[in-house]
Amino acid sequence: MTSIAYLQKTTLTSLADPRLFREFAYVDGAWTAGSRGRMIDVTDPADGSRIGSVPALTADDAAQAVEAAHRAFRPWSGELPLTRAQILRRWHDLIVAAREDLVRLMVQEQGKPVSEALGEIDYAASYVEFYAEEAKRLNVESVTSHLADADMRVLRQPVGVAALVTPWNFPSAMLTRKAAAALAAGCTVVCHPSSETPFSALALAELAERAGFPAGVFNVVTGDAPEVVGAFTASPKVRILSFTGSTETGRLIYAQSAPTIKRLVMELGGHAPFIAFADCDFERAVERALAAKFATSGQDCLAANRFYIERSIYERFVAAFTTRVETMRVGPGASDPDIGPLINIRAVAKQEQHIADALARGARLVTGGNVDPAGPLFFQPTVLADVPEDAAIFREETFGPVAAFAPFDREEEVLERANRTETGLVAYLHTADSARIARMSSALEFGMVAVNRTKITGAAIPFGGMKQAGLGREGSRHGMEAYTDLKYVCCDVS
Repeated sequence: MTSIAYLQKTTLTSLADPRLFREFAYVDGAWTAGSRGRMIDVTDPADGSRIGSVPALTADDAAQAVEAAHRAFRPWSGELPLTRAQILRRWHDLIVAAREDLVRLMVQEQGKPVSEALGEIDYAASYVEFYAEEAKRLNVESVTSHLADADMRVLRQPVGVAALVTPWNFPSAMLTRKAAAALAAGCTVVCHPSSETPFSALALAELAERAGFPAGVFNVVTGDAPEVVGAFTASPKVRILSFTGSTETGRLIYAQSAPTIKRLVMELGGHAPFIAFADCDFERAVERALAAKFATSGQDCLAANRFYIERSIYERFVAAFTTRVETMRVGPGASDPDIGPLINIRAVAKQEQHIADALARGARLVTGGNVDPAGPLFFQPTVLADVPEDAAIFREETFGPVAAFAPFDREEEVLERANRTETGLVAYLHTADSARIARMSSALEFGMVAVNRTKITGAAIPFGGMKQAGLGREGSRHGMEAYTDLKYVCCDVS
């Protein structure tokens, strides 16, 4: 069992395996500084100190990575599924063995509390394990012939090179969720991690190399996102692009991918409502509300952004929630706090803007509301009450530790208010009424609905949203099928 106390006392200088800290990109089976020579510094959001640097690869470098993946595609897709499964399984085992070092890397570059980072590494490994098994079960569909003297088959075949663009808030799990599915299907991958958290991805590349992925099958291209991702979207050899990030960036990638008719898998913004009816298990709902809001310091697409509480329990709920918020510890991720640093100063500014806007429109500041004394990127966990529907925080994703509350009176009313968003990723519903659960779960315009709980994710579930929350699903069998083409073969047997 890993000791959190032990991890709190260690840094990158004490990695058990120093080679997991790589300051190079990984292309075609080799570690490279790229052709330009420019580096991007990576800093610790807890104190602003420089952790290290990674190469800012050019568009030409990114195109060469695509070419390497394209060359590797035929041999890799031609391997027996069992062979791909065995390599994925070795990758999983190496990730598990390197768990503590991967946690240290994540805590320093992302700021995530140690206990949450431990959870993410386990989550990341679970996708590799799941798809190692699914690789052996890709073609399970058949069709009964409707024509005389004809034999019919339906096959799934890998689409080709997959470009994977991953965010800073879950730098390990979002990479394995995409890459393991693509690799299991027989695709080769070019990955672009966020420049704010590249070291987690590069450590996974080191472990992938050790696991035995052939050169060109798994590539990590560091650099400025517009340049690298622009090269991915421009290349006709990239047949599918999977992106996790903001809806605004997703729209740009969507437009850039149109000329080459790329398949897209997108997990974009969320604007999750948390709905609690008066008949809910009150204490459980309060605890689940805290978990839904403050995981990853609120920097989570699944974070509850709007809290709708039935009026008869509204004041009591806000008071109980606030009491718990005021005991939360704020501090560096290595100290395993409740709230770690935000990723950058823009994130802090957004919290301040949303709070100021809500107050100007008549909301009530219950607790918090300011930058924390712990440092410039630390923000106090905040509670706003009586937030009007036209406030920015009820129209936009906050991505920080600010909880906004409003009362409601009727089921139809709260349903209409909850659905008043284009980013329908997840909704949280708390009630003891089974008929209401059935009605609301069906009517909520969200890809996922959590009923009387918060944690719902895992490798086996189809993760994704409705409307402008994204395209397609990640995880589950559906996540692997996204990287395949469906082929129908009809043979005359007369």
